[in-house]
Amino acid sequence: ERAAHRLLLESDEPVDRARILPGAIEILLATGSVDESRELAIELTEIGERFGCIALQAAAAFGSGTVELADDDAAGALPYLRKARQLWLGLNCPYEAARCQAAIGRGLFALSDFDSARHELTAANRVLDDLGARPDADAVAGLLRPGVHPAGLSDREVEVLQLVATGRSNGQIARALTLSEKTVSRHLTNIFAKLDVNTRTAATAFAYEHDLM
Repeated sequence: ERAAHRLLLESDEPVDRARILPGAIEILLATGSVDESRELAIELTEIGERFGCIALQAAAAFGSGTVELADDDAAGALPYLRKARQLWLGLNCPYEAARCQAAIGRGLFALSDFDSARHELTAANRVLDDLGARPDADAVAGLLRPGVHPAGLSDREVEVLQLVATGRSNGQIARALTLSEKTVSRHLTNIFAKLDVNTRTAATAFAYEHDLM
């Protein structure tokens, strides 16, 4: 993270920053810096449009999509990721296109479209495996394994539910998970629907009954 910040501070020319920004976005997302990553994705988008460079536009769309995924807005992420994949395919870049397809699968999983998600992930895994991109292929294979959470809860939904069960408010949950309160509210709506409950107390009881605490 420090290295990414240093390189960004040392680079002010658009061409230089265009080389740095895609990697910086991924590094900062991995550390939970969603807002900063979003600003960098916007900058990369502007550079790509200014120079009319398809590869930069593809990288910017992928960056924007992964930012929205990290912010738990899968519906907002998918248009970016699909655009990125089409651009990379047009440039005959199968590795980059497969990474986009894997991210699309993650987004579809988050939206509970499990059949479509598995289709996208299986296709991405096949390409990555054929290319010898073992770490990426293994990561995608992990997403294809059957889920272990009850009621079809996602990993993020379990995190939210666990914090609900400790008595946290939506605002406190948002701060703990680096999310917006709107996103937390959306997760709670999905959790209540999956658990078929109407109150935080009932959701808390479910969490304890199913050993999620």
